[in-house]
Amino acid sequence: MKVRSLQKTKSYFFYIRQIVLGFFDAVLVIVLAVACFVVWIYYSATPAASQLVTRKIAETSVLYDRSGENVLYKLYGEENRKIIGHNEIPDFVRSATIATEDSNFYIHPGIDPVAIVRAIKVNLENKGIRQGASTITQQLARSAFLTSERTLKRKFLEAIFAFKIERHYTKDEILDQYLNQVPYGANAYGIETASRTYFDKAAKELTLDEAAFLAALPKAPSYYSPYNTHRDELAYRQKKILQRIAELKLVSQEDVDNALTTDTFSKVKPLVNPIAAPHFVFFVLEQLEKKYGKEFLQTGGLKIYTTLDYEMQKMGEEVVARGAEKNIARGATNAALVAINPKDGDILTMIGSKDFYDKTIDGEVNIATTLQQPGSSFKPFAYATAFEKGYQPETKILDAPTNFGPDGSGRNYVPRNYDGKFHGLLSMREALAQSLNIPAIKTLYLAGIDNTIELAHRLGITTLNERNRYGLSLVIGGGDVKLVDMVSAFSVFANDGIRNPSNSVLKIVDSKGNVVEQVQYNPMRVLDVQIARKIDSILSDNKARTPIFGPKSPLILADGRPVAAKTGTTQEFRDAWTVGFTPQIAVGVWAGNNNNRPMKAGSDGVFVAAPIWNDFMTNALANQPRETFVAYETYQQNDNQTKIAEGDLSGQDVRMKVTYYNNKTGKKISAEKAKKTDPKKVDKKVEYIIVSDPNITPPKNSVSVAMPSPTDPMYKNWTMQP
Repeated sequence: MKVRSLQKTKSYFFYIRQIVLGFFDAVLVIVLAVACFVVWIYYSATPAASQLVTRKIAETSVLYDRSGENVLYKLYGEENRKIIGHNEIPDFVRSATIATEDSNFYIHPGIDPVAIVRAIKVNLENKGIRQGASTITQQLARSAFLTSERTLKRKFLEAIFAFKIERHYTKDEILDQYLNQVPYGANAYGIETASRTYFDKAAKELTLDEAAFLAALPKAPSYYSPYNTHRDELAYRQKKILQRIAELKLVSQEDVDNALTTDTFSKVKPLVNPIAAPHFVFFVLEQLEKKYGKEFLQTGGLKIYTTLDYEMQKMGEEVVARGAEKNIARGATNAALVAINPKDGDILTMIGSKDFYDKTIDGEVNIATTLQQPGSSFKPFAYATAFEKGYQPETKILDAPTNFGPDGSGRNYVPRNYDGKFHGLLSMREALAQSLNIPAIKTLYLAGIDNTIELAHRLGITTLNERNRYGLSLVIGGGDVKLVDMVSAFSVFANDGIRNPSNSVLKIVDSKGNVVEQVQYNPMRVLDVQIARKIDSILSDNKARTPIFGPKSPLILADGRPVAAKTGTTQEFRDAWTVGFTPQIAVGVWAGNNNNRPMKAGSDGVFVAAPIWNDFMTNALANQPRETFVAYETYQQNDNQTKIAEGDLSGQDVRMKVTYYNNKTGKKISAEKAKKTDPKKVDKKVEYIIVSDPNITPPKNSVSVAMPSPTDPMYKNWTMQP
């Protein structure tokens, strides 16, 4: 009886155990099924591995000079990267990376169970995270598709992505992707950029010690940075990597021994972000950002070929620095220069200040693109407009005291010439060449302020858009312009009236070799060829300018080649200008102070800006052929000797009256007696008498002078005698 009872009890526990075991088996099956289902869901839901190569990877864009041989600047956002192909990555780099990150790389299917067990053991022994188990494939998956957050979900997804990547790509393709993706510190992403950042060489030129050095960085790029304080730790890690390479027999022992005895740190170059022609570079980037956006420029891996002539730029920087140093004695602390090719509009040189990095002068400010008053360098636009109306370089104009009526302040505008003198009757050629103010203001009045601004806009001036703000002082610098615009506008004179808009980019190529942008030159005739040639003739006429500037001013070149130039000086000597050209090149120079502080008295454009201009032109044209300006077709007056210009333009016949006085007695003397008297004892008074009656035949000694119409309110002011 007891035996049967015992058997029943055993049978009862047996059934209970079987039920429990069955329950656990069922739970296990369900868990496994759910796990498989979850894995399948994540595997299906995660992006395809093919996206590894089709995804957008940020690449560094590079600005070059016009030759494509000189790098001006590398532009990137958070990741400075250049992607390279398999054949450009040396085996030393692969070996060092595998030895450092994943010695079983060519064996495992994406995750490494052995590494996982080893990492768990090490971390348990150290009671903390001391070793990871992520394979190269997992690291690539994390970098390409995931964030760096430390969660189980991320590790799970990392493994799934790793499996996908391993199924879709070969091991070499995975390793190449990794080496183009991984960060090496100092904002260098990818082995190519890292190689150039630390060793100034292409990745394919790396030696074994350098490869191990770089392989040591990705674990903690900031900590192990050679520019940080943990150089000993970096050296130790590099040594361990080389020893591991030897253990794995990835390279010969001899190569490892040589690498171990090499001082790699001595080969590391200083950390710099070089930039050549900084004002020009940022000028270009500002234009391109408006067109393409900042992100595209920073991540597109673009090759941007600019118009800059690198050798000319370097020469110009030396010239500006040299000239600015001399100008300190005149109270000027800065200078800027722009050079443009008139035949295509390419900006060859742009120097926005004598030193971009000099904060004491606000050196980062690009004076070439900021607003400045041009002084008398604006005058050619007024004369060109007058010539469009039919006036000629030979047209006579009177330089005499003139009241132009109330200005914007309500006070009468009675300007003076720079030298304080009045020069009487001159041709427009002489008036412009000598930069006389009163004839220029008269010319602007005759040409029309609006017409002159319209011509300036046609030629390339982008400012002066609020026309009601400007009066007759515009012609002597009463409106703000940009140096780059002035040079561009003057290049129209140099190019026979044909405008090529200023241009800074020749071509942009994307990372795949596709041309994003190619310069399309669009020459436009904006000024009659004869008018352009008239301005060329006047601004290159050294004889005509000699009475004011002297015969040997900085506006002529030592080699004697024809060159046209115009200076400008603003009130209180705040700005000094010289803009000039030959048919090959147009160059403008500004000198002064960024804070608009006046220079010393007498700091005219011819003394402060012209020497810099002359120095640059002399060097820029040293090996260039000699080109001359084409002469304009002289206006034929035919039989009407008193006619002043083509067309129905107003003029007035005047007769010059000269009276001589004995300066002691104050009495009048005859011209004959004046000739016989010591010139020091004789005063001469010159008057210009208006022949106002149209019915009277002008005397033989009279000359027709450019004047407003007799019905013009200004006519009376111009005919008033001193």
